[in-house]
Amino acid sequence: MSADVIVLGAGIIGVSTALHLARRGKSVVLIDRRGPGEETSFGNAGLIQREGVVPYGFPQEWNLILRYGFNNRIDAHYHARALPKLVPFLSSYWWNSNKARHEAIAKAYAPLIEHSVSEHDVLIKAAGAEDLIRKDGWLEAFRSEAARDKEYAEAERLSRDYGIRFRKLDQQALATEEPHLKDVFIGGLKWEDPWSVKDPHGLTMAYLRYFESLGGRFIKGDAKSLRQHGAGWQVQTETGPVEAGELVVALGPWSDEVTAPLGYRFLLGVKRGYHMHYAPQGNAVLNNWTMDKERGYFLAPMSKGIRLTTGAEFADRDAPKTPVQLARAEAVARTIFPLAERLDAEPWMGARPCTPDMMPVIGRAPRHKGLWFAFGHAHHGLTLGPVTGRLIAEAMCGEKPFLDITAWRPERFKA
Repeated sequence: MSADVIVLGAGIIGVSTALHLARRGKSVVLIDRRGPGEETSFGNAGLIQREGVVPYGFPQEWNLILRYGFNNRIDAHYHARALPKLVPFLSSYWWNSNKARHEAIAKAYAPLIEHSVSEHDVLIKAAGAEDLIRKDGWLEAFRSEAARDKEYAEAERLSRDYGIRFRKLDQQALATEEPHLKDVFIGGLKWEDPWSVKDPHGLTMAYLRYFESLGGRFIKGDAKSLRQHGAGWQVQTETGPVEAGELVVALGPWSDEVTAPLGYRFLLGVKRGYHMHYAPQGNAVLNNWTMDKERGYFLAPMSKGIRLTTGAEFADRDAPKTPVQLARAEAVARTIFPLAERLDAEPWMGARPCTPDMMPVIGRAPRHKGLWFAFGHAHHGLTLGPVTGRLIAEAMCGEKPFLDITAWRPERFKA
């Protein structure tokens, strides 16, 4: 089988990229070892984070780093045996999170986030996926005045610098928004610009069906079988070899399995995360995607139940599950909202692909003709799928990308 383009990886980034290429008349084969959207894209908090212009940095306060060292928190957990291997990534991540560097990175990152909702909107309408979307933002709930005031100040800065809209909630306003939350919270903050997705996997599948309606094909195959073939590329699949003149690597945390053999050395780290769905007790209702800010977990009212998501676990990408954060988060969540039984047979785990400068890798490979990269979106894969897909497709088709992609180019990592 031959095509114009092979896209490796059928998460939200790969599907969006394949879709944008197909919209421009390219013949595209999308290849993954599993079904579309069944890896990292399956289990996120379901937010299109228009407010997320500042990427998640590494803590700079030594007292906070020390507290993380006790390894007993919900928002972060680590495998001690993995730390030596993670030191190069973590040290570079910490260095880039310095206040001045972090602010510069946020300014370079912000244009991607600025177009996150609008680019999803185009595909959501074209794919007929409006029933999966809510457009009423999400909220943070605060237990202390210190946390509240710090976040209010940050929200005001984001509003001033980036036009982000928000609304402050006193205790009564929060209770009106969420009458079944316990009164341990003194107030909240409602981010008004983001959209939420009631079924992230369902959205990926809606985009896939749209891609297929344009003539695109999805086939299961082995990305590690990639090899140069003539003037192009070849990948082995369950239906035989597929060849194309151009190829996009959108394999998320597994991208290095393809890029490293080609001589590229991206310092790609992984933040693993977990989720579980719960039924509510009785007639309890959770109205908003809600974060318990000081404890570091999310509750999201999704199609499959109330999804509880955890923070980041630093471990070997392929190490067995250790859902200790989920157990910690569940114990706390049950004290603030009436959760009933678990609805999943076991906790879900996914791996977020992270670069040490907190920005994705988007652009042409510097040393191979017809090779393109689209990975490293960390916590914002769902948010940035359509933006990334459009940028890659425009560059590949000889159009001027609607954003300057220089800041996210692969060349910023030295081989």
